[in-house]
Amino acid sequence: MAVTVVVIFLLCFFSTGRGNNQAHHEESYSTTPTRGQPWPMPQKYSVTTKTYDIDSNNFQFTASGQTCDILTKAFARYKTIIFGSQDTKLRFYPNRFNRVEEGVTGLNVKVQKPCEEYPYLGMDESYELMVPDSSGQATLSSVSVWGALRGLETFSQLITGTPGSGYKINGTTISDSPRFQHRGLLFDTSRHFLGTDVLKKNLDAMAQSKFNVFHWHIVDDQSFPYVSQAFPQMSQMGAYDQLHLYSPNDVKEIIDYARDRGIRVIPEFDTPGHSQSWGKGITDLLTKCYSKGTPTGTFGPIDPTVDSTFQFLNEFFTEIKNVFPDKYVHLGGDEVSFSCWQSNPNITEFMKQQKFGTNYAKLEEYYMQKLIDIMNGLDKGYLIWQEVIDNGGKVKADTVVEVWKGGWQAEMGKVTGLGYQSVLSTCWYLNYISYGSNWNNYYLCEPYNFNGTEAQKKLVIGGEACMWGEYVDDTNVISRTWPRASVVAERLWSAQSVNDAKAAAPRLEEHRCRMVRRGFQAESINGPGYCTPEY
Repeated sequence: MAVTVVVIFLLCFFSTGRGNNQAHHEESYSTTPTRGQPWPMPQKYSVTTKTYDIDSNNFQFTASGQTCDILTKAFARYKTIIFGSQDTKLRFYPNRFNRVEEGVTGLNVKVQKPCEEYPYLGMDESYELMVPDSSGQATLSSVSVWGALRGLETFSQLITGTPGSGYKINGTTISDSPRFQHRGLLFDTSRHFLGTDVLKKNLDAMAQSKFNVFHWHIVDDQSFPYVSQAFPQMSQMGAYDQLHLYSPNDVKEIIDYARDRGIRVIPEFDTPGHSQSWGKGITDLLTKCYSKGTPTGTFGPIDPTVDSTFQFLNEFFTEIKNVFPDKYVHLGGDEVSFSCWQSNPNITEFMKQQKFGTNYAKLEEYYMQKLIDIMNGLDKGYLIWQEVIDNGGKVKADTVVEVWKGGWQAEMGKVTGLGYQSVLSTCWYLNYISYGSNWNNYYLCEPYNFNGTEAQKKLVIGGEACMWGEYVDDTNVISRTWPRASVVAERLWSAQSVNDAKAAAPRLEEHRCRMVRRGFQAESINGPGYCTPEY
């Protein structure tokens, strides 16, 4: 028994940070947070040492330019984000709300152009912020309402304090716009279902880091939680159960919630692979697998050899076009296993007829081309994983190719060399976790670091952080994602020269503490430390 105790003790010791040599070699940075500094870093940011009081009880947001429901809802939202509940303030801090004699009395927002209905690729997110102006207010100017939303978030981050201590802001001048127009975060809701409350919380966190694309990998092999109105049997038979579903109202609610925060919702319906859950509700959609000439009772990718496949896809994606307002849908096209296709005698015969020989990548290309033709007919844009291009697919000029595999530098050169827009995600798979502070690896990944001309670099429209769902659900997806996703957000928003992880660490620590203050279970990212009461 004594020997057993000693062995257990040694195993515990060497499995902890104290006994793990790797822990001593992890890159770590200062954990002292900055105060009132923004994340991501603006393009031009000038701050003075002069501070101004803010009377939270009388502070007002006003619109002197164009306005709409997006802006008025943002005013109410940011009043609560910055100052909290008015009832709470009056109950617990009754002496803190006398009007200040000097300070910033409000934020005047000037939007030049009428509000657009939904955010879109290439929207104008630029803004200028002055604290204070000559009237004692702060001024936020933007071309569009989307820029106003980004400026409101920045303004909220400049304010420090609590109801008990009072609020202050430094004199600040900012001129800002994003470096990349596509700044996305992928959530996978098939491997584990994520409730709408969690998706909304994630959208709030995305807005805080100025992400503008929610890549919703909504279905996959494991489950089909999307409730199709044209094909309700797909979720009835393909979802985990009838409690883990996204109804039409749920989907609309997420789209509207994202719209109010300037975030596009791009759904992904990945085919012809990753489609096992589809076949449970649609007869003869999937390929029947064979062994020694006999059906095995198992199924492979979608069967590209029958007309009914494409009749179904046309009707299904017609519905998707009408449900999701963004111009783009993600069509997937990755990780297609050819073994089932190879086993099926009908597909073997089809390959002969098409003169594909034994090159099953040609069959995948055939399928994707037919699907792309359907999308072209629906006048819908699309994103695809890189395999579609690698296998020779012919796609529209405005196609966005997502690069996710290793060797991304060569792939980015290839894709942009063909004239296609590209999005990078290889560096930013957040689901891969390790002990220690590893966020600097995300921070130092530069999408322009590949051999290519200036014209090719201009085709890189951004990137995406990915949180795949095998090991996350409602209980841990927020903490697993944040604030590490924020690191990617700064890489995609801020100037290319903002790339010193050591210099960024104190701001990131403040950003994490700010998230905690706002109710996010954002995990510690810089090692030992603590958040001050201000955060």
